[in-house]
Amino acid sequence: MTEIDPYIIDVLMRDLVGHDRRPASFLVYLWLAAEAEQRGSEVQIGYRELAENIGISKSAAQSAVRWLIKRRLLSAKKSNATALPSYKTLSPWKGRAQR
Repeated sequence: MTEIDPYIIDVLMRDLVGHDRRPASFLVYLWLAAEAEQRGSEVQIGYRELAENIGISKSAAQSAVRWLIKRRLLSAKKSNATALPSYKTLSPWKGRAQR
């Protein structure tokens, strides 16, 4: 069982689902965070497979990824223009606690 940071449920869920009205973004973040923890590395995945794993449309997955990157909750990198992106979930709230 993956351990979930309490901040994700207590704050981030309300922020993404309630305030931003983007529940798919929360699902994408949660799935990628759990998958990265299970793999022990970044998650390299395409939009179609990401959408299928979560149970949302491909366009919803694309929009969610764009939103999470904009909110600085997700980083994506590609080795070249046609490669599958590797995603890393970010936890900016952890940095604030250390200041």
